[in-house]
Amino acid sequence: METNRRSFVKAAGIAAVACGAMSASGLASTLQTRPFSNIKALAFDAYGTLFDVFSVTALCEALFPGNGTALAQLWRAKQLQYSLLRSLMGRYENFWRLTEDGLLYASKSLKLDLTSAKRQRLMDAYLTLAAFSDVKPGLEALKKLGLRLAILSNGEPKMLDAATRSAGIDALLDATISADELRIFKPSPRVYELAGTRLRTDASSLGFVSSNNWDVNGAASAGLTTFWIQRSVGEPAEELGFPAARVVTSLTDLATALR
Repeated sequence: METNRRSFVKAAGIAAVACGAMSASGLASTLQTRPFSNIKALAFDAYGTLFDVFSVTALCEALFPGNGTALAQLWRAKQLQYSLLRSLMGRYENFWRLTEDGLLYASKSLKLDLTSAKRQRLMDAYLTLAAFSDVKPGLEALKKLGLRLAILSNGEPKMLDAATRSAGIDALLDATISADELRIFKPSPRVYELAGTRLRTDASSLGFVSSNNWDVNGAASAGLTTFWIQRSVGEPAEELGFPAARVVTSLTDLATALR
């Protein structure tokens, strides 16, 4: 009888261990197949991620034949540089002003005759930037998953509102959050923290999406789960030490990653 009891206890122990192993294996499998199941909301960068900043190139070329690409590229570079410099200097001006200042610098650098009429046309173009083709279907797929979606951008609120309406994505967004509220630009951690506050979501449940890898690093450094849309496949990641949790090549790939 004692032998039978010991055999039963031993068999039960083995079964328990096996069940525990199976449960752990099942949990690990679930975590592996759904590594982002905790994400309840996503904040998206705007310029370069949702809106193609180089969609102004055609207009630049029409106004300044032979200089369109150079103007569009230098304009964007100075816009970003001024956001960083003004944050470091503690001399804030909103993103609309920086966009105009960048345009002025670029036109002077290229020795272009930027009349007031041409300047107005180019600035107005920033209010109707083309959205990338994957943006609307990608946001629609994410919305179907029950995620809250927002823009988190350095852009000035009126710029962002105009661009989202022009692109027809305003109805898909739960919030448009601007760094203008804090009077400092990304990659300040305060801007990324603002997204959680406005969406009433803690950092562990908030994902951040950008095509700008420096922006991805900034958000990851602030504790957010980050997704890099690597629109140029050959583009290397920044050497800042805070890589993306997942790299995709299109916004439409995100729904699959988060499902």
